[in-house]
Amino acid sequence: MEKLSFRHTTQKALPGAKASAITGVVASGNLEVLLERNLAPDICAFEIDTAINGYAEVWAAVVADFVARRQPGGLTITINDGGARPDTVSLRLAQGARLMEMP
Repeated sequence: MEKLSFRHTTQKALPGAKASAITGVVASGNLEVLLERNLAPDICAFEIDTAINGYAEVWAAVVADFVARRQPGGLTITINDGGARPDTVSLRLAQGARLMEMP
């Protein structure tokens, strides 16, 4: 089990007023993503627990890409990973951001 933390500065807060959202289910080859609106609007933090060791660089790249595309300011994003591929991680993050943006 590896624990990773990333913190990014964003240009703006993620739109919407929803306090939290969850996507995915921790199971073989998948992950759970919890998004919580609890930080300053120009900060985004990630806390990742992954069953697969040695992929910190890949996680850093996936997280940085998501931050650049979505500008998820104001959010703490907690990820419980069961071995998901990077494209699945990106999908779950995008789904979670979309849920947070809904009225």
